[in-house]
Amino acid sequence: MIHRGSMSRIWFGAAIVLISTACAPLPAATRTKQAPPPEQTAEVAEPSIGNTAEELRHLMDAGSLTELRTTYNGNYGASLLFHADSLNYYVTLFRDKQFWRVIRTSSVEQAEQVYKTFVDQTNQLSQVYIDTVRLEAGKRYTERMVELNQKRLQGLQAEVEQQRQQALQVSNALQQNKQQAVSLSSDLRATNTELEALTRRIEQLQQQQGNPALELPPTPATAPAAQPTAPSPSVPAPGTD
Repeated sequence: MIHRGSMSRIWFGAAIVLISTACAPLPAATRTKQAPPPEQTAEVAEPSIGNTAEELRHLMDAGSLTELRTTYNGNYGASLLFHADSLNYYVTLFRDKQFWRVIRTSSVEQAEQVYKTFVDQTNQLSQVYIDTVRLEAGKRYTERMVELNQKRLQGLQAEVEQQRQQALQVSNALQQNKQQAVSLSSDLRATNTELEALTRRIEQLQQQQGNPALELPPTPATAPAAQPTAPSPSVPAPGTD
């Protein structure tokens, strides 16, 4: 027969064994099976990238951000982004899509304040960019106007040279016409002189033709007259005594 005291010691020992077994660490294989896969842990855990800008790019590539605000000034901009999984806000200042500053915060008030600060900075930074754009545009416009005026000047110079050549041709033609006019004037004077001489001759002939006392021209010399002979006895005319 087993005494009651012995039974108590047996139950006490069994309890100690059970407690030791429950507290003993599980085998490594058992722990590995019960632990979640590394991939699942990576998906649930927050990104632990040291550089905030790289962290932001990682989240943007994963499509995990919501764009709340964005302001552009020239080629500068500021954005306020929200990560719903971590309830973090990312405020960025960028130029040409390249991040200049990235601030992460869980405070909405701080995020809004930083965003306003970045927007003010984009206003200041973009002024230089805007002035540069305007100056470059003005420079290109001036260069185009210079080129246009040079072409216009060349065209005017060519036109002036053409007009000068035409004026020279006109001057030469006028000189030739003047020489021809002088020659014609000399010919005209000679012709007038000849005409006047002919007119005077005609008038003289007309005067001679209308003069009744016009002397005949002298007769040519005749042969010498024959010697006179004795008169023959006159015969009385019929019917006379």
